[in-house]
Amino acid sequence: MKVQICIGSSCHLRGSEAIVKTFGRLLKEEQMDAQVELCGSFCMGACSKGVSVKIGEGIYHVKPEDAEDFFHEVIQKEAVR
Repeated sequence: MKVQICIGSSCHLRGSEAIVKTFGRLLKEEQMDAQVELCGSFCMGACSKGVSVKIGEGIYHVKPEDAEDFFHEVIQKEAVR
Protein backbone atom coordinates (compact mmCIF):
# COMPACT_ATOMS: atom_id res chain seq x y z
CA MET A 1 0.00 0.00 0.00
CA LYS A 2 1.30 3.44 -0.89
CA VAL A 3 0.86 6.44 1.43
CA GLN A 4 1.78 9.76 -0.15
CA ILE A 5 2.30 12.82 2.02
CA CYS A 6 2.37 16.26 0.44
CA ILE A 7 5.66 18.03 1.06
CA GLY A 8 4.84 21.11 -1.01
CA SER A 9 5.44 24.53 0.51
CA SER A 10 2.00 25.01 2.08
CA CYS A 11 1.85 21.51 3.57
CA HIS A 12 5.46 21.82 4.70
CA LEU A 13 4.55 24.95 6.65
CA ARG A 14 1.58 23.08 8.16
CA GLY A 15 3.79 20.28 9.50
CA SER A 16 4.24 17.61 6.83
CA GLU A 17 7.75 16.82 8.10
CA ALA A 18 6.40 15.93 11.55
CA ILE A 19 3.74 13.71 9.96
CA VAL A 20 6.35 11.89 7.86
CA LYS A 21 8.40 11.24 11.01
CA THR A 22 5.37 10.06 13.00
CA PHE A 23 4.18 7.70 10.25
CA GLY A 24 7.72 6.36 9.75
CA ARG A 25 8.14 5.67 13.46
CA LEU A 26 4.75 3.96 13.73
CA LEU A 27 5.37 1.82 10.64
CA LYS A 28 8.52 0.47 12.30
CA GLU A 29 6.89 0.05 15.72
CA GLU A 30 3.94 -1.84 14.23
CA GLN A 31 6.26 -3.81 11.90
CA MET A 32 4.34 -2.56 8.88
CA ASP A 33 7.22 -0.99 6.97
CA ALA A 34 7.27 -3.92 4.51
CA GLN A 35 3.53 -3.52 3.79
CA VAL A 36 3.31 0.26 3.51
CA GLU A 37 5.37 2.46 1.22
CA LEU A 38 5.68 5.96 2.65
CA CYS A 39 6.62 8.61 0.10
CA GLY A 40 6.56 12.35 -0.43
CA SER A 41 4.43 14.04 -3.04
CA PHE A 42 4.03 17.56 -4.27
CA CYS A 43 0.83 19.59 -4.35
CA MET A 44 -2.45 17.68 -4.36
CA GLY A 45 -4.51 20.83 -4.85
CA ALA A 46 -5.95 21.16 -1.35
CA CYS A 47 -3.46 23.61 0.17
CA SER A 48 -5.96 25.38 2.43
CA LYS A 49 -7.10 22.18 4.14
CA GLY A 50 -3.90 21.10 5.85
CA VAL A 51 -1.33 18.43 5.11
CA SER A 52 -2.68 16.25 2.32
CA VAL A 53 -2.22 12.49 2.62
CA LYS A 54 -3.20 10.26 -0.29
CA ILE A 55 -4.03 6.58 0.16
CA GLY A 56 -5.30 4.91 -2.98
CA GLU A 57 -7.77 7.33 -4.54
CA GLY A 58 -8.62 9.01 -1.22
CA ILE A 59 -7.10 12.30 -0.10
CA TYR A 60 -7.18 13.07 3.61
CA HIS A 61 -6.14 16.17 5.53
CA VAL A 62 -4.05 15.55 8.62
CA LYS A 63 -2.67 17.83 11.31
CA PRO A 64 0.61 16.86 13.01
CA GLU A 65 -1.15 16.49 16.36
CA ASP A 66 -3.63 14.03 14.79
CA ALA A 67 -1.05 11.96 12.88
CA GLU A 68 -0.85 9.10 15.38
CA ASP A 69 -4.64 8.69 15.56
CA PHE A 70 -4.89 8.89 11.76
CA PHE A 71 -2.27 6.17 11.44
CA HIS A 72 -4.18 3.80 13.71
CA GLU A 73 -7.66 4.65 12.40
CA VAL A 74 -6.93 4.81 8.67
CA ILE A 75 -3.52 3.48 7.62
CA GLN A 76 -3.58 0.32 9.75
CA LYS A 77 -7.13 -0.51 8.65
CA GLU A 78 -6.38 0.11 4.96
CA ALA A 79 -3.23 -2.03 5.13
CA VAL A 80 -5.16 -5.13 6.24
CA ARG A 81 -7.75 -4.90 3.45
